[in-house]
Amino acid sequence: MHLTNQDIKDTDRIKKLNLINAITGIKPANMIGTISKKQKTNLAIVSSVTHIGSDPALIGFISRTFGASRRHTYENILEMKLFTINQVHSAITTKAHYTSTRFEKGISEFDRCHLTEEYIEGFNAPFVKESRVKIGLEWVETIPIRKNDTALLIGEVQHLIVPDEAMDDAGEIDLEYLEGTGVSGLNTYYSLQKSITLPYDRVDELPDFIL
Repeated sequence: MHLTNQDIKDTDRIKKLNLINAITGIKPANMIGTISKKQKTNLAIVSSVTHIGSDPALIGFISRTFGASRRHTYENILEMKLFTINQVHSAITTKAHYTSTRFEKGISEFDRCHLTEEYIEGFNAPFVKESRVKIGLEWVETIPIRKNDTALLIGEVQHLIVPDEAMDDAGEIDLEYLEGTGVSGLNTYYSLQKSITLPYDRVDELPDFIL
């Protein structure tokens, strides 16, 4: 199969959404937790969370911005300058999936999807109690992507909650132990299994196949 740019444009909308979301492979499933100035919470599953930098510790994700599909998540982050990222694992995948439902503003996905709000003193953004990896972030920058009316929202890590037994001395996180969920397309989920751990790459330690 070879699809040109025009072929993709001519593809049925739902099929195109599934195809373009899937071709980049399995991505981590996370939920973004936010709260408005009126103290209304919001929770949304995303597959676009990405590492931006380690010093300072920056993490970002892609969000829709304006227009008919304007996202409550985006509005809340701009209002409150805080948000959380909460890992999806096998026991809560179905509940997490349905946080993508387009509820009216003011209706909390926490309530409708039976997930529990959890707070850290001095940090006014909701974590998901049922998640095993939880990150609290302060918004630092929004980079607009004008081509499709989205934006990259970047936050600096203020709080990181990880089970002790899931992290080794080198700071590696065992996602298999955490039963982390991966997502491909819009609604297909995968379990994660550790395949291999390789040493840090150094020029004088390259395997023969690279020479």
